[in-house]
Amino acid sequence: MNIKRALLGFAAPLALLTMSGCASNFTAHVSRFQRLPAPQGQTFRVEPTEAQNRGGLEFATYADKVAAHLTQLGYRPAVSDSPADLIVQVGYGVDHGQQKVTTTPGFNCGWGGYGGFGGWGRGWGGWGGGWGGWGGRGWGYGWGDPFWGSCPDVESYTIYSSFLGMTITGADGKRLFEGRARAHSATDDLTQIVPNLIDAMFTGFPGNSGQDIRITIPNKPKQKG
Repeated sequence: MNIKRALLGFAAPLALLTMSGCASNFTAHVSRFQRLPAPQGQTFRVEPTEAQNRGGLEFATYADKVAAHLTQLGYRPAVSDSPADLIVQVGYGVDHGQQKVTTTPGFNCGWGGYGGFGGWGRGWGGWGGGWGGWGGRGWGYGWGDPFWGSCPDVESYTIYSSFLGMTITGADGKRLFEGRARAHSATDDLTQIVPNLIDAMFTGFPGNSGQDIRITIPNKPKQKG
C-alpha cells in the first residue's frame, strides 16, 4: 500500500467526518418561528411550496413523512378535498455543490525524506559532520527534517448545501409556523437528505420561537434491496 495514501486517509478533513451523508450522524441547523395552538385534533393538509411538485410521487413520499410526524403530535389528516384547519406547505432543495481542496503535509518525493541520493559525500547530514566523506555530495542533508523537499498530498471533494422549508397557515390565512432546516452533505441525493431534514425539523417541534439550533439525527442503516 502506498504509505502516503494510507496516511492521507487518516488526515482527511474532520469536516467530512461530521457532514451528513458520510458520517454516522446527520447534522442540521434548524430555525423556527411559531405561535401554534396546542394540538387538539386540528385537521391538516400537506402541500408543496413549488407548484411543479404538486401531484408528484417524490413529494408525496416526503409529505407522508411530514404527516406522520404531525399525526404523532395530535393533529389529524384532513379528509380528501375537505377543508383543513391547517395548511402545511413544504419545500426543499439542494445546490450544485462547492468543491473544496485540502492540502496536507506529505512524505518526500522518492527518497527525499532522507535527503535524496547524491553520492557518498559529506556524511549523514543530521548526525553532524561524521562519517567523513566518500566523495561526491553525500546523502543530501541526512536524517533531518522529514518534510524537506516533500510533496504535499492534495485531495478535493464536493460539499452540497441543502434546505427544507415548512410553513403552517391557519384556515383564516394567518401564518402560525415558519421553519427552515439547513445541512451540508457529501451527497446531493434528496431521497437521503430530505427525510433527515424532516426529522430534524420535527425534533422538539414546534420549538422555541426565534431560536436557531443544531440538531443531530442518528444515521439509519441503508436497507439492502
